[in-house]
Amino acid sequence: MYKLTKMKIRAILLLAACLIRGVGMHAQKVAVKTNLVADALLNAHAGVEMSLSPQWTVELAGEFNGWTLSHQRKWKHWAVQPEVRRWLCDRMAGHFVGAHLHGGQFNMGGFDTGMKLLGTDWSKLADHRYQGWFTGAGLAYGYAWILGRHWNMEAEIGAGYSFVRYDRFRCANCGKKVESNQTHHYVGLTRAQLNLVYVF
Repeated sequence: MYKLTKMKIRAILLLAACLIRGVGMHAQKVAVKTNLVADALLNAHAGVEMSLSPQWTVELAGEFNGWTLSHQRKWKHWAVQPEVRRWLCDRMAGHFVGAHLHGGQFNMGGFDTGMKLLGTDWSKLADHRYQGWFTGAGLAYGYAWILGRHWNMEAEIGAGYSFVRYDRFRCANCGKKVESNQTHHYVGLTRAQLNLVYVF
């Protein structure tokens, strides 16, 4: 039997508040957005942001890439990234700082980046395919420009930590598994966004 706890009831009421238009919408602003950087990299991205107070908002964003780019190259993943933001002036305008969580799964390889950064050797993607999951957290800074009554543009950059667990395969498409259940500690960029935002 399905039981409703106090926390589940609060979550349902919060969702209902987002969906109901009218008097409540004037007290709380809600925005939907897409990250143009992710979209340009063929990662379908969408997010929703809701005001908690005049200077605090919460955002839930996610992205998905299920495409095989070629026979040798793979970049498939899904990820979710909730964030709480503190706006330095008014919500959804001007400077803000944020704290975010993130998690998801990936299946990628066949990319010759030749890049090594902060303990992560991205050049290994050239000859191997990695499949696994990740979770972590980070901090970010951003700025939102008001373009019109309902439209904003928002830039954000963030860094943090990810715990990664993966299996490694010899080539991007198939190949023999050469490592199982390995871990990696990633420190670096966790958010890079240029969002087109519609504010209700």
